[in-house]
Amino acid sequence: MTRIIAIHGVLPPHRYEQSEITHAFGDMCLPPGADRGVLERLHTSATVRGRHLALPLERYASLSGFGEANDAFIESALPLGEQAVRGALDLAGLDASEIDLVISTSVTGIAAPSLEARLAGRVGLRPDVKRVPIFGLGCVAGAAGLARVHDYLDGHPGQVALLLSVELCSLTLQRTDASVPNLVAGALFGDGAAAVLAVGRDHPHRRGQHRGPEVVATRSALYPGTERSLGWDIGDAGFRIVLGADLPDLVRETLGDEVRSFLSDHDLKAQDVTAWVCHPGGPQVLEAVRETLDLPARALEATWRSLAEVGNLSSASVLHILRDTLALHPPPPGSPGLLLAMGPGFCTEQVLLRW
Repeated sequence: MTRIIAIHGVLPPHRYEQSEITHAFGDMCLPPGADRGVLERLHTSATVRGRHLALPLERYASLSGFGEANDAFIESALPLGEQAVRGALDLAGLDASEIDLVISTSVTGIAAPSLEARLAGRVGLRPDVKRVPIFGLGCVAGAAGLARVHDYLDGHPGQVALLLSVELCSLTLQRTDASVPNLVAGALFGDGAAAVLAVGRDHPHRRGQHRGPEVVATRSALYPGTERSLGWDIGDAGFRIVLGADLPDLVRETLGDEVRSFLSDHDLKAQDVTAWVCHPGGPQVLEAVRETLDLPARALEATWRSLAEVGNLSSASVLHILRDTLALHPPPPGSPGLLLAMGPGFCTEQVLLRW
C-alpha cells in the first residue's frame, strides 16, 4: 500500500487578525458610507481568528486587476511552494532527484509553465520527472491529489510521488463585489501551501522511522446538476466565487450515505474511525458534516482549530490538518482514519487511512 512518509505545511509571513482583515475588506468592497453590519456579522460567524496573506494587507487595494493579481500569485507561490517541498524532503530524508511523480494543485492562480515546472530546477527535480498539474478541483484537490498519488504508486510500487498544493486565496478577492458569497469568501479563506511525499509498497522508505499512515483505498463522487453550488465565474476581474446557499443541505443529502457506503466496503462503521481529517469548508458545512455522519462534537476538533487559526486554505487545508493530526494527536497504530473533502462539481473525495 501507499505510505505517506512526510507532510510539510507552510504559511506566508503576513499574518493579520480577523478584525484587521474585516476592516480592510470593507474599505475595498463596500461603497463609502455603506452599512457594515452584514459584513461584520459574516466575518464574526466564520469563527476565524486570523489568517496569513500572500501580500501585506495594504497592497491588495492597489492591485489593478486580474493580470496583476495573477502575477502576484506566481511571484508568491514559487517561494512558498519551494519551502513546502524542501521541508517535506528534509523530513523524509530524500533528495529531490528521487521523486518520480509530481502532482501539483491550485485553484487560485494560473501559471503556464505550471508551478511544479517552474520549481523543478530550483529544488532539483529530475528532467524526466512525471508532472500532473491540476486546476479546477478547488478545495477537494488536497484529498483528490492524495488519492491520485495512491493510484499511481499502486502501479509503480517502488517509486516516490510528491503532492504539492499552493493556494493564495486572498489574490482572488473581488474588490468591487458586495454580494454575500464574496463577503463570505472574504471571511473564510486564507493562504498557504503543503507538500506530501509518499512511496509505494516496495520502496525502502516505507518502513522509515518517521513513517506516516498507509493509504488503504479511495473513493470519488460527483453529483450531476450541482455545478452552480460551488466554483468560480471567471471574468475580466478574475475569479468570482460561486457559493450556493444550499451547500450545507447538499452535504446533508449526499455525504452521509457516501461515507457509510465507503466504510462498509471495508467492513467498517463510522464509530471505528479513530481520526476524521476533514476539510474546513466553513462553520455551516462542518456542522452539516457532523450531523450527517452523527459524529461526536470532538471528532472534528482538529478541523475547527485549523479554521480558527489560519482560515480555509482551499486544497492545502486538509493536508495541514493531516499533519496536525499526526503531530498533536496521533491515533493508535493500525486503526482506521478517514480523510475527506468537498469541492466544485459538487463532488467529494474520501481517502481511507491506516495509522
